[in-house]
Amino acid sequence: MATMRPGFDRELEELQQDILKMGSMVEQQIYNAVESLVKKDEKLAQKVIEDDDIVDNMEYMIEDKCVKLIARQHPLAKDLRFVFTGVKIATDLERMSDNAVDIARTTIRLLNQQYIKPLIDILKMAELTCEMVKNALDAYINQDIAAAQKVCDADDEIDGLYSRIFRELLAIMMEDPNTILQATQLLFVGRYLERIADHATNLGEWIIYVVTGEKKELND
Repeated sequence: MATMRPGFDRELEELQQDILKMGSMVEQQIYNAVESLVKKDEKLAQKVIEDDDIVDNMEYMIEDKCVKLIARQHPLAKDLRFVFTGVKIATDLERMSDNAVDIARTTIRLLNQQYIKPLIDILKMAELTCEMVKNALDAYINQDIAAAQKVCDADDEIDGLYSRIFRELLAIMMEDPNTILQATQLLFVGRYLERIADHATNLGEWIIYVVTGEKKELND
């Protein structure tokens, strides 16, 4: 599509780079949050919590840029969808950051406790979730519908892992009621990761919308 006004393409590229920077920071937050839980690293957990303010500011900046772009340039068709989805993607990323903070706070609550089970499945969930976020951002850069669809498809594996964690922790709680408090906290961690994966799926849906103009719900 031809540039409507001088500098418009450059502004769109800057918007894309801002979203990628925000996405990269959120991806690191997710990794750090789970790492802090596994290693009982209070300092790392606090960093995740503190970085939330930076992510919030990035969201505000991206929203402001999008509003000003629409007001000044009056974009049409795909350009308008690209700017509009910039706001939506930033919102999903900010919510991922909030979930990472929730995991970090769980780390702090469980610092002095011995874990009732190895965190193998939680680690696996975290790895797959971070991969979903990374792949969604790559699909965003390349405007790749097939890659965006794969991100959405990967959510089923996350749901399966969460179901397994739920069953295992439920069995542990039934066997020993003294584990209920910690098991509940670990269930929350699994749920937070599942929510992050849901937001990554949203990114995939928005990318497909930018390219095709069709908004499809791919997250059951």
